[in-house]
Amino acid sequence: MRTIKQLFLGISVGFRKQLNIVGVGYRASIDNKSLKKILVLKLGYSHPIYVNIPDHLKVLCIKPTLISIFGNNKQEVNQMAAIIKSYKMPEPYKGKGILYQDEKIVRKEGKRS
Repeated sequence: MRTIKQLFLGISVGFRKQLNIVGVGYRASIDNKSLKKILVLKLGYSHPIYVNIPDHLKVLCIKPTLISIFGNNKQEVNQMAAIIKSYKMPEPYKGKGILYQDEKIVRKEGKRS
C-alpha cells in the first residue's frame, strides 16, 4: 500500500533508479522504430535481449553503459530495474553484470596456484 508521502513525491518529483552495465562489449540502447519503446540489451549472449518499456515509465540510455528509469510509482520503477538487472546479475569474481548505481560488489579471490 502506497503512503501519502510516496503519492506526493511521485506526482511532484518522481522516482529514479539508475543501473550501470559493467563488462567489455555490454551495452544498452533504446529502439524507437516500432510503436512501443523497446530496450535492447547486449550482454554477451549470442542474441540481443529485448525488454518492453511500459507506457507509464520513462527509460533513458544516457550512455551505452548507463540506464535511467523514471516514473511516478516507486514500486513500478524498482520492479523494472529488478527485471533489467535479472538478465545479467553481477558476478563476484570479475564484477561484470548489471549493477544499481550505489551498489558495491564484494569481490572474491580466484584460484591460487
